[in-house]
Amino acid sequence: MPDNAHAPEPDPDPPPGGAGPDRSTTGVGPRDPACPAPSPPRVVALGGGHGLYASLSALRRVTTDVTAVVTVADDGGSSGRLRRELGVLPPGDLRMALAALCGDDEWGHTWSEVIQHRFRSEGDLHGHAVGNLLIVALWELLGDSVAGLDWVGQLLGAHGRVLPMSSVPLDLLAEVEGADPARPHEITEVRGQVACASTSGRVRSISLVPKDPPASPPAVKAVREADWVVFGPGSWFTSVLPHLLVPDLADALVTTKARRVVALNLSPQRGETDGFRPETYLEVLAAHAPRLGVDVVLADRGVVDDPGRLREAAEALGGRLVLADVRADDGSARHDPARLAAAFDRVLRG
Repeated sequence: MPDNAHAPEPDPDPPPGGAGPDRSTTGVGPRDPACPAPSPPRVVALGGGHGLYASLSALRRVTTDVTAVVTVADDGGSSGRLRRELGVLPPGDLRMALAALCGDDEWGHTWSEVIQHRFRSEGDLHGHAVGNLLIVALWELLGDSVAGLDWVGQLLGAHGRVLPMSSVPLDLLAEVEGADPARPHEITEVRGQVACASTSGRVRSISLVPKDPPASPPAVKAVREADWVVFGPGSWFTSVLPHLLVPDLADALVTTKARRVVALNLSPQRGETDGFRPETYLEVLAAHAPRLGVDVVLADRGVVDDPGRLREAAEALGGRLVLADVRADDGSARHDPARLAAAFDRVLRG
């Protein structure tokens, strides 16, 4: 599926009965105690859905300290049903982020498939994802959304932590141009993530309901303590920009000492970003968060037909442009995890 559709680390001690890797030496000789190994970069990735899945699948290959901060406005499918019935945060995007952080070993592959599995039936369970039910069960048992996600992350052996961007479920409200084809220039309001993502018109701006919602305190803390913050790829209006509309989180994103990288999508998304050029994503980002600076803009070399124009847009936000080959070979609008990881590694070390 296209990228732009819409945990604590495991115990580092060696397992019982085994010495584990010798962390005191390099492949050449003893490590100088006066020159300890550098700490891995602390990276916070923002988004939701398949775009965040792509960035996390890459980032966990680059650093052992990655935190996902995830949108909580989904109102469709299994997530929407659980949200309406139980009044909980929509778990779907949180589940996908946890699945992306699973390792490449048998344990990681198995648990990733388990939590992504959807029931097929003629009854009430039809369409529910196993991971959604597991997450909500832990929320009910623990009474704490962050603790519940941490427990799921430990079970999966997730290579990072997943946090909601807000402590309450949210609704998206979009201003859409031409939602009615008979009135192509008329601006109307569309409410709900599914409606915003599937509109036949063009989304101009978004806001949140309730307005000025509370941020998740651990998410704010993670952003303030990060070395890098990653925006995108993903559904621009429904997955990336909402983080900048939560006041405490937005303030942290603007004032953090972390450097910021924007990873651009590979293709426009119908409704949300129809007709977008690569630089349009940056213009919309600046319009929604005029105080936000950017250090790096990462784009696929093959989809940028005017690098000079995109470079100027990046520099207008205070950043530099990095072009790389990150698209999968199957012709889809999907990032290749290994190629994206190599590009992120280049950025984070630059």
